[in-house]
Amino acid sequence: MQKVAFIIPPTVELLDLAGPVQVFTEAKFYGLQIDIEFYQFQDKPVSTAGLGFEKIKNYSEANLNEGDFVFVPGMHFDYVNSIAFKAEKEFFKWLKDVSETGVMVCSICNGAFALGYAGLLKDTECTTHWRRINELQLQFPQAKVVADILYIKSNNVYTSAGISAGIDLALAILEDLKGPLFTHKVARGLVVYHRRGGKHKQQSIYLDYRNHINPHVHQVQDYLIDNLSKENDIESLASLVGMSSRNLSRVFKDRTGLTILEYLTLLRKEYASTMLNNPDYTVEYIASKCGFKSARQLQRILKK
Repeated sequence: MQKVAFIIPPTVELLDLAGPVQVFTEAKFYGLQIDIEFYQFQDKPVSTAGLGFEKIKNYSEANLNEGDFVFVPGMHFDYVNSIAFKAEKEFFKWLKDVSETGVMVCSICNGAFALGYAGLLKDTECTTHWRRINELQLQFPQAKVVADILYIKSNNVYTSAGISAGIDLALAILEDLKGPLFTHKVARGLVVYHRRGGKHKQQSIYLDYRNHINPHVHQVQDYLIDNLSKENDIESLASLVGMSSRNLSRVFKDRTGLTILEYLTLLRKEYASTMLNNPDYTVEYIASKCGFKSARQLQRILKK
């Protein structure tokens, strides 16, 4: 089974650790087959908030394979800048070794400095918390440090900005593993919307237009995703959320920038494009599953 391993360093920033952990925990609830493991390189680490951890297995006991992930969360920068941290040469060597076997090495916030000491940032685009961009570039001049971005993947290294950006990185990885619709379910379970960095490879209708906190609009969006083949008239949707048709139309457009029909058409078009990859499905069958009145209407919409 695929694994995601989290290193808990001394003075760990709790949200840098907990955010990505919760993303993968939620994904397991929705059926993702993955093992979540925890390791340390110093006994009984204590977080910046003073919360201590019991003895955890040493990183050297991890059995990671190609396609697995290892996360290094951020720490108090005094520790990152200390002689003690820079002396963790065996840990840095281990990071490099697992990377060379095909394990994806990920950092949150200033965890990127660990990747730098491991030699993983050479000729690699990377980022970190905005406060530490200059230090990262100065410390590792061969790294291609990128500012003003939430996260980035380069080679088999993922790096992200600080704190909550770790959630965005974990969601992006999850999207690569399971696709946008699955990631949408996880993001909604976490009560967050999916933000992207500038290097994100694609946009997704399942995740776009969710940058709002209106529960009624989210409920309508979720319902439409799950019921594409139905009529979905405005009266039924308004009744679903206890609003008038006029008010729902106004609020939906205000929060998403689209009319309900425009959003529904984009959903149907996306789902149809996915179904067309299956040679066993006829165009007529796809049209019916996506809520189009005919194959001709589907073909016309896809050409737009």
